[in-house]
Formats: sequence, structure tokens, C-alpha cells
Amino acid sequence: MKDSSSSWFSIPAAEEYKPLGNFLSALRSRKNLSPNTLKAYRGDLIQYFSFLLHHFRLDDLNGFALEQVKAVDVRLFMGALIERGVKPRSIARKLASVKSFYRYQQERGEITGSVFSFIATPRYPKRVPAFLTEQQTEKLFNEELSSGAAPFRQSEKSPIEEAFVSERDRSILELLYSCGLRVSELTGLTTDRLDLDGGYVKLTGKGRKQRIVPVGGAALQALKKYFEVRRNFFRISLKGRAESINYVFVTKKGKQLYPMLVQRLTRKYLVSVTEQKQKNPHILRHSFATHLLNSGADLTSVSEMLGHSNLSTTEIYTHVTFDRLKEVYRKAHPRA
Repeated sequence: MKDSSSSWFSIPAAEEYKPLGNFLSALRSRKNLSPNTLKAYRGDLIQYFSFLLHHFRLDDLNGFALEQVKAVDVRLFMGALIERGVKPRSIARKLASVKSFYRYQQERGEITGSVFSFIATPRYPKRVPAFLTEQQTEKLFNEELSSGAAPFRQSEKSPIEEAFVSERDRSILELLYSCGLRVSELTGLTTDRLDLDGGYVKLTGKGRKQRIVPVGGAALQALKKYFEVRRNFFRISLKGRAESINYVFVTKKGKQLYPMLVQRLTRKYLVSVTEQKQKNPHILRHSFATHLLNSGADLTSVSEMLGHSNLSTTEIYTHVTFDRLKEVYRKAHPRA
């Protein structure tokens, strides 16, 4: 083929493969997937099609019959990914994307069978999600986020700006932990989706899946105080005019909060709380699920609050509960 280089990971001709565009359009309309998920599908499939172009020495895939691909070819694709340092978890995801494409082609009658019926998905160890202990959570909210320990006390910010940032950060962390929000759900949350009187928040998660999650008392109290401080801050600093003010969490300029800022502030407050490597906002989502299960919440309810499509995704948190039960059993059972 024209591109004979060893760098086959993204060959332009793969992006022009018409069935790829048709498949992504079908996913967008039928499954209502998020842009990030569609981007992942597209990237995985471009790598697979690029491999086929390189492997079969083709200039393009027009007229190429997918039935020509045998199990040995797919295993060579997997081997090429391993050589490039791709982890088993990522390889499994890529294979799942390609399998979905083959199923779509079968549904359309473009192919009669799928080579992936003979391909085993690589096994990989399930990662135990990082989470805070209940004691670390108490330290975060009662010490690190207390007014006396505000990290801005020696800054050059004006008192009202300092108060705005401090109360905003506290309410962000309170809501992340209280409701198990994803960062995208937090930054995209609008005021009409948050009911402080009713004590709940309406969320749109992955795949545009809608859910309603209760908001805990501590988070409600923090949010009410934040909104009060926010009104005063924008009344004085921006004379009441602020862009994107319909978002719950905004920057000092009144614009929608961006994920990187949430990442930074979370790490800043967690650095004194935990020695775990992960100090991102997702650790509060993991803590939310773990603490609920440890306190006796049922898996179905936790799964619904997290916005998971199936229980198997939520089951990763049950390891903590099971370890706790084993410890209780060991201490309490006479013949343990």
C-alpha cells in the first residue's frame, strides 16, 4: 500500500471508510451516546481499520469484504496493540467497539457472520476504585474545608472574592460526595435542575440517561450559603451582570466552571487528607458509593443514583463491603 510505514495506528484512508460513518450515525441516533463515547468508538475503529489497511496492503477499504478477516488476523491486531504498550483493559474496550460494528453490519445484512465469535476478550484485573475512608471524609469537610482552614486566608483576594471561592469550593465537594456526581454532570448542572427546597437534583448522565438523586443536608446547607455569597459577589464585582449565570457553579467571571478547575481544587483539598495517588473528583464519587454500601444501602438503589446502566458496573464497589463483612465474621463467629 502507499503508506508502508510501521506507524499504522491512524491511516487517513481508514477515516474515509463509509460504513464507519454510517455506524457512528446509527449509534448517535439509536443509543443517544455522549460525544466522548462516540469519539472513543471512532478512535477504536479507526485503529482497527488502519490495521486492516496495513495488514492486507490496501490503499482503501472500498470493496474489501470483512469476511476476509480471520481469527488469526484479529489476534495479530491484538498483538500489534500489545507491542505498542496498550493495556489489556484498553484492548478489551477496542475489541468491544469492533464487535459492535460487526453486529451492526450483520443487522444490515452486509455480512453473514462475525469473526469475533471466535475471539476471546483478554482478561484483566479489576481495579479497586480509590476512595476515602469515613474518617478521611470527616477530616475533609470538618477540617480542610472549615472557615478556619480556608486555603485562601493569606491570598491577595478581596474578602468577598475569598468568601465566594471558599463557599463555591465547599459546595462543589459537598455535592460531589453527597450525590456521587461525575465531573461533567457537576460542571453542566444548571440552577433549574437543582431543587434546594425539595432536596434533590436532576441529572443527565452518560447516554443522556436521566436520574433524580437526593441531596444530603450538609450539601444543601453549603449550597444555600454559596448562592447567598454568590449573589453578593456578582452584585458588587460584576454589577449583577454575569455570563452563564444559569449554571450552578461558575468562575469568578461568572462563566461556566470547567473540568480542569474542578480537578485542581479537588486535589488541593485532598492532598492533606489522603496519601492515595488518586486525588481527583472521581474519588468522591467512589466514596459516595462505598460508604452507602457499607452502611447497608442496596446495590440497585446505589446503581440508580450513580446512573449506571447495569448492576455489574456498580458491583466493583461491593469488594469493600465484602471485606468489611469478612472482618465482622472473623471477629464474631466462634469457629471463624
